[in-house]
Amino acid sequence: MELATLARPYAEALFELAVETDNLTQWSNLIEFLSVVTSSPELEEITRNPQVDKETLLKFLWELCQEGCCQQTELSAEFEKQAENLIQTLVENDRLLAVAEIAKQYELLKAKQEAYVSVEVTSTYAVRAPQKAELIKMLEKRYGKKVNVNITIDRSLMGGWLIRANDQLIDLSVRGRLENMAVELQG
Repeated sequence: MELATLARPYAEALFELAVETDNLTQWSNLIEFLSVVTSSPELEEITRNPQVDKETLLKFLWELCQEGCCQQTELSAEFEKQAENLIQTLVENDRLLAVAEIAKQYELLKAKQEAYVSVEVTSTYAVRAPQKAELIKMLEKRYGKKVNVNITIDRSLMGGWLIRANDQLIDLSVRGRLENMAVELQG
């Protein structure tokens, strides 16, 4: 089963809980923190170790969250209990590898709720502040909403940008243009 399909019900349930409890930002911080932790090679090694049982893994993850995420802000006992339940559910259902996708889908739902568009931009080079401001201005005009831009670097693009938003891909890369030109010349 595809990771996005596995992650969707978790993201939707988490989002519904966040809306009900008016904790969108706190849940966003927690799931993003979990995403970083569960994406690490060290944790992947721990999860694959047959000597580490689920109870130990749950305790380890919860302690990490308490130290790394939950200490930063004053959280209610109810939120902490719900957060621990989320981690327990993810561990028991072997969904730790889906946490990054859950976080991504949660952020999309949150963006829709807060009326902004989450945009992933891949660039061949680091984007300076004036370029980023111009890009944000262009994207806000295109989508008619505020945008939240996340920029990653990929030198293989050979120049230009790949822009992903709302299940759309805008390929403004040199590599993409060359591939399109090659297809046209062959056709």
